[in-house]
Order: sequence, then C-alpha cells, then structure tokens
Amino acid sequence: MGAHIHGKEVSSIDYDKVRDSHHEFLGSYLGGSNEKAKEAIFYSYTRHINGFSAMLEDEEAIEISKHPQVVSVFENRGRKLHTTRSWNFLGLEHNDGIIPSSSLWKKARFGEDSIIGNLDTGAWPEAESFSDEGYGPIPSKWRGICQSDSDPTFHCNRKLIGARYFNKGYATLAGSLNSTFNTPRDTDGHGSHTLSTAGGNFVEGSNVFGYGNGTAKGGSPKARVAAYKVCWTPISGNECFDADILAAFDMAIHDGVDVLSVSLGGEAVAYANDSIAIGSFHAVKHGIVVVTSAGNSGPAVSTVSNVAPWVITVGASTMDRQFPSYVTLGNNKRYKGESLSVESLPKGKLFPIITAASAKATHATTYDAQLCKAGALDPKKVKGTILVCLRGENARVDKGQQAALAGAVAMVLANDYASGNEIIADPHVLPATQISYTDGLDVIAYVNSTRAPTASITHPTTQLGTKPAPVMAAFSSIGPNTVTPQILKPDITAPGVSIIAAFTGAQGPTEQAFDKRRVKFNSVSGTSMSCPHVSGIVGLLKTLHPTWSPSAIKSAIMTTARTRDNSVEPMLNASYIKTSPFAYGAGHVRPNRAMDPGLVYDLTIYDYLSFLCAQGYNETQIKTFTQGPFKCPDPINFINMNLPSITVPNLNSSVTITRTLKNVGSPGTYKARIRNPIGISAVVEPNSLEFKNINEEKSFKLTLKVKGANAPKDYVFGQLIWSDNKHYVRSPIVVKCT
Repeated sequence: MGAHIHGKEVSSIDYDKVRDSHHEFLGSYLGGSNEKAKEAIFYSYTRHINGFSAMLEDEEAIEISKHPQVVSVFENRGRKLHTTRSWNFLGLEHNDGIIPSSSLWKKARFGEDSIIGNLDTGAWPEAESFSDEGYGPIPSKWRGICQSDSDPTFHCNRKLIGARYFNKGYATLAGSLNSTFNTPRDTDGHGSHTLSTAGGNFVEGSNVFGYGNGTAKGGSPKARVAAYKVCWTPISGNECFDADILAAFDMAIHDGVDVLSVSLGGEAVAYANDSIAIGSFHAVKHGIVVVTSAGNSGPAVSTVSNVAPWVITVGASTMDRQFPSYVTLGNNKRYKGESLSVESLPKGKLFPIITAASAKATHATTYDAQLCKAGALDPKKVKGTILVCLRGENARVDKGQQAALAGAVAMVLANDYASGNEIIADPHVLPATQISYTDGLDVIAYVNSTRAPTASITHPTTQLGTKPAPVMAAFSSIGPNTVTPQILKPDITAPGVSIIAAFTGAQGPTEQAFDKRRVKFNSVSGTSMSCPHVSGIVGLLKTLHPTWSPSAIKSAIMTTARTRDNSVEPMLNASYIKTSPFAYGAGHVRPNRAMDPGLVYDLTIYDYLSFLCAQGYNETQIKTFTQGPFKCPDPINFINMNLPSITVPNLNSSVTITRTLKNVGSPGTYKARIRNPIGISAVVEPNSLEFKNINEEKSFKLTLKVKGANAPKDYVFGQLIWSDNKHYVRSPIVVKCT
C-alpha cells in the first residue's frame, strides 16, 4: 500500500495507529469485523513499508485488490537460498584481483563505519568471525535488538550488534511452530557463512580439515553485522517466504543498516509482486545499498533473478585456488580433480574401479544407479572398489555417502554435460575426487573397455595461483533479463566456488543428516557466496565515500570490473568457451579500482520511479515503492536511464542513447573509446569530456546503428570506455537487432 510518512520523532503509538488502520481496512472486507481482521493479519508492516500479510480466501484477496488504495496483492511465495549445497573467503586472486589491497583496507578502516545486514538463516554467534575483541561501543545510530526470546544462549556483542527472526509467513505453510523456531540462531550454516564473508572479523588459522589454511576475513572485516533470519527448513524446496522477507526489510531499514546482503531469490517476476524488489526499493530510498545473488539456475539462458535496477545482482565465478586430487588409472593416465576429503587411499595402491551404472541393485534403474542414489547400488558389486558416480540431481556429498554405505573404498565423481569443467571441492566422507565432464568420459571409457580396470586417488592439497581464473561457474544464472530486457543482469560477478567461511555448530560440513562431523569453517559454493563478497566491498566503499549514493557505489563497482582472466584472455564459462555480459555483467569485481573510479553514472529515486512509469505501472501502482503522489514524466524513454551498462534488445536501424557522467575524482579530460559489437557501428558525441570540479556532471550521446543489410541475428556485445589515462570507466554494450 505504498510507504509510511512518519515524522522524525516516531513512537510505538504511531506504529499502533498503522496497525489499527490495517485492521480497519481489512475488517471492511470481512463483514465489518476488526476482530476477524486481527486474527487474519499476521504481519503489519509499520516502519517504512505500508502493507500487511494476512490469511485470506482467494475471493477476499481478489476483492481487496480492486480497492484504489491497494497497489498490489500477491501470494506468500517461497524463495530459495542460492547455494549449491555443497564455500572460500574473500578470494585469493592476486595482484589486481578480488582481494582488497592492504592500503585500501587501511584507508577504508576495514569498513569499521559500516553496518552490514544479512537476510538469510541467521547467525551462529559463537563463531570466531563474530568476535568483538578490539571493538568500541556500538554506533549510536543503531536501533536494532538481539531477539533471543527462546534461546538464552544466543548473545549479540559489539561485532554482531543485532539479530532478529521472521517466521510468521513460513508458519502459514508449515503449520504451528514450536518454540525452537523463536531464535535467530543459524542451524543451517548458510547465514553464518554469508555474513562472515561480508563482514567477518580476522581469524587466524582458519581452514577446512587443514585445507586452505590462513587468516579468514570478510570484505569489511571491522564492520558491524546484523542477522535477519528469514529462511527455514525447506517446504517443497523453498526456505524463505515473501511475507517474512518484507518484514525483515522493514525492520532492517528501521534498525539502521548501511548495506543489506540478500543471498536468496526465486523466479523473476513483476516488480510490484516481488518482495525483494519492493523491500530493496524502500532500502535504497533510505541510502542503503542492497546486494543480491543472481541465482543458481545456470547455464540455462534467461534464468537470472533479482533483476530490479536498484539492486546489485551478482553472478558467481571461480578464484585462483584449487584443492587438487588426482585419479590415476591402470593405464597410467592421470586426471586432475578436486576434493576436501579427510580420508585417503594408501599412496600408489591400485584398486578395482567400476561405474555405478554397472553396480545397480536388482530393483533399481540404471539411471538412478549411475547417479549413486540411495538404495540404487548393489553392495556385492561395489565392495572394495573405486566407484565412478555421475554428478546431478542428488547432492554430491550424498553420492559419496551412498558409495561408502555400499562398501566402496573411494569415489570418482564425474561431471555431467551441463556442469562441464566446473569442479567444486567438497568434504566427502570417503576418499573422493570430482573431475570434469570430458575427463569423466575418458575414465568411463577406460573402465568399460578394460578387462580388469584399476585406479588410485591422491590425497588433496591446497594450490594457489591456478589458471585460468576467474571462470564463470556453470550453476551461475545468466541473462537476458526476462522482466526488463533493456536492463543487463547480472551486474557483476565475484568468487562463488569453494568459498571458505564461518559455519554453524549444529550441522556437519556436508549439511547432510548422516554427517556427524563439526567444523568452524566450511567450503560452500553458489551465488549465495559471491553476493556477500560484493556486500563486503560495498561496506568498504561506504566507509571511504559516505556521501556516495547506492547507484554511485554500484557504478563504481561495475565500471572498474575486468572481463579478462589471469591469463589476460577473455573470461570463459565452465565449458571453457568465451562467455558474455549475460554471465558476468560488467565483469569480475576489482575492489582496489572501485575505490577510485574517476567517474560514475548516478541515479536518484525519482529516476527509478520514472523507470517504473516507463514499464507501464500507473501512478497508483508506483505508490508501492514510495509515499505520496508521483507524476510520471511525459514522454518516457527509459533506454536513457543512467545505468553503467547499455542494453538495446530491439535495435531497428539506429538508436541514440543519452548518459550522464559525474566526476568523483581529480580534474581531468576523458576520451571515449569503443569496441563495436559485431555488425553494429557506434559513435559517441562528444567523444571528449573535461571535468574541472568534483561532482561536476556532463552528458554524452551514443548512437548505435546497424551496418549494412545483414544485421546480426543474435545478441552481440561491445564496450564503451572513458579514460583520462589513469581511470578506465567501462560500460558493456549489449545489442540485438529486430
């Protein structure tokens, strides 16, 4: 129902008035009974978002949606955490890579002025990453609480300064919840991992079973952090529900966070029906930067989620660290895989190797057997062998468990076609290694063509400086944007494969019920893991540039990214094929460059409202995102929205696009350089811009024109670069002809 217009001095009386107005409004549709309305409403959003969540019949919801004061009515949909269920810390890419330089960290005071909130599964407060040793008083602006109603062991401190839980939306589907749900404690591991990646304190000697040993630290290691638990045990595959997500956004804005990290999402839907889009708009309106994950539905096209232009959407890529474990066959051929297995086979000893498909149980299908699903393997055939399992469907670590239960001495996990060369290091329960799709084909061919095939597997090690890196993860969702094709998504990519970070003490490292081991740090993969890398970098930038708007920070991160790997070659996907901005957005994040981008593309909240007008939303619907009236501009052309990327999905002959650059650095003259998309000519006017003052703004026009009669049939990509020979302000150009 829009936004609230509270004054500066707000009391509980004001919130009660809002709640009463919701009861009165709904009551008018329930036979005039406010009591029925009170029973139906389980959330009144009273702080910043104006609306409520209620249990209603379909007919009642339809009637309410017709009221002129109501902007949108949508179902309490479920969303997923964006982890592949299999994590590393702020990455180990060297030189100009992901890890901020010591000078940047010191200049930004390790992000100590920032408060990073995390919508996730909560936090494990005992984790060393949340230690407050060396911290001063909690910032006076903080208005949050430590909500530990039924968990007296949950304590906040001067580092973990707040924690709340939201489960009323979840309860509408799960049924009545017992008191164990009334806590922000993380029993899953996901929330602790993501929050510590964004803002975890320094922890020496961090590792997973000895692998990746070093000092753990988040992107903003001295930031204060707050946990907002909105995700719970899955129901039909969904863990986080819209009603709870909106409630968390409403309270996080109230509490005073500077950054919100949101490693969850669902299918892209209309903005007015998207809880993350609505909640994040209200946050951005209050100067909060919202960072979201792109999703784990790759490599299929048009799968990217969290596509609103006011959020930073992050894809996932690898870093230059691996945990190699080799499989050597009886024919002396050797294949490199990865693993975090604790157990190992005797060095150099060969064991029989068989495919899981050949070891199927009598009642099982070959399909289930090759995937090493529960109950699909015949122990008589498996015992004493190295078992080759195929990746897909069931959890990678569960395949190892099934192999072990059937008597295998070790497992080779071969990628399926979709996974390509993407290899994820997992803490398997038996000696194991995961190998690429092509290597898997070779191993299976050897097994099937040899009378008595044998193999051995080496114990994993930690290897740094690997090439090529970064490579896009196969699971990372890609564009184009299905809601607004004119907006490139994702915006950026960051490390999201085998990320080591803090973990819960309530789960084993495989996150499977059979795993009784416990670890302080764990390795997990997903865009859930790449998202908080960027959130941590935002925390540094907020401390370094406190007056920058969320869009200026987004621009700084995007325009300073790089699209080449550490071999100075174009970035590749998991099949080692050159990839595109639909996978990596503007490129791989470079925090050291983002601190001094030179120029930024800035936007105000009114630009976003105009964008919604151009999307076809009327002025009543736009009230979902703001308070009070807003008049849509006329004419509307949101292709000129001042984004750091340029996307034209329907070029017919030619188009002219306007952008405005703001100087946030030293005075200088910037000249334009263009890498033309194939079959497209691009001209910039003027092609030189002189900036004399800080915050000075200058505009330019970019004309894109189809060359000749043979227009390209698919999307083509280029790049616009403004440079003063010190700064390089890069914008991806994405074009498709009609």
